[in-house]
Amino acid sequence: MNALSDRHARLRADADHWFTRAKAALLEQLPCRRGCSRCCVGPFAITILDVAELQQGMASLDQTVREGIQTRALSQMTTFEASFPRLTESPFLDSWSDQELDKLVTQFADLPCPALDSDGSCRVYPFRPITCRTMGIPVEAGGLVEGACEVQTFVPIVRLPQALRKEETSLAEQEAVALQALRRTTALAGDEVLLPYGFLADRVHRSRLLRGLRL
Repeated sequence: MNALSDRHARLRADADHWFTRAKAALLEQLPCRRGCSRCCVGPFAITILDVAELQQGMASLDQTVREGIQTRALSQMTTFEASFPRLTESPFLDSWSDQELDKLVTQFADLPCPALDSDGSCRVYPFRPITCRTMGIPVEAGGLVEGACEVQTFVPIVRLPQALRKEETSLAEQEAVALQALRRTTALAGDEVLLPYGFLADRVHRSRLLRGLRL
């Protein structure tokens, strides 16, 4: 394992550990469980670190399963590009405004993750993005706590301890450092892409932009 892959492995482990402790701190009041997949519906951004991890996961799958995911991802990618032609020039979202991203997310809010199985489970669960690993903990901003998704119709009475909130911020900082290190070893033009592109990084028509992305 090289230094980059070791750093990303630690980041994934830290994210999993944080979620487990945060869930316990909230007295197990979260609705998150196997088969609950509302957070798996609707497009969102993942990092190039996540792309590299997803590619390892895809390589471990049965060919039929892998091709099914790729077919769904390609269909979504084609749909996105038809409505947002700038994606045909580059899949990276770094220069997009919040308004542009919100428009895309709203327009395609009903599209499920290409790796979501019919029973609500994830086909690439061990290799899922960092965002997926930490999703489910109620968010807090301006002193207000809100559910992490529409399934969370209430938030736990017990608020997440500040120490865990600080660790959440630290995770984001660790991810930024890991991204910076990866960018130094590649010729990639950005840090973030839409989720479906992560399943298609090895396709010929994207190889020019995503070449050399291996951990």
